[in-house]
Amino acid sequence: VQLQASGGGLVQAGGSLRLSCTASGRTLESYAMGWFRQAPGKKREFVAAIYSRGGNQYYADFVKGRFTVSRDYAKNTMYLQMNSLKPEDTAVYYCAADPDTLAPSDIDYWGQGTQVTVSS
Repeated sequence: VQLQASGGGLVQAGGSLRLSCTASGRTLESYAMGWFRQAPGKKREFVAAIYSRGGNQYYADFVKGRFTVSRDYAKNTMYLQMNSLKPEDTAVYYCAADPDTLAPSDIDYWGQGTQVTVSS
């Protein structure tokens, strides 16, 4: 399985971006998928997740109300719509997939990361 993340870029504070994560190699319909991010000098942190069964979504407190995670099962793709971006959202964003849980130490598949830079 390969995960290809895209959609990052440079945006002004208050702006929006939509990240995509497309899987190849197998269908991830039954997998949990999520987004993590890592800012320079900081640890990788959880951002959002969406589970296949029922499509339950989970968000880190710092993105609630601003970010929305979704999936297109036909395209084997996950999205992260990011609105009201802040400079502190600047980071490399990674997508991840696992058949069970998105505990970082247990995740089976990681994407390569896409840079998001928010200017003030």
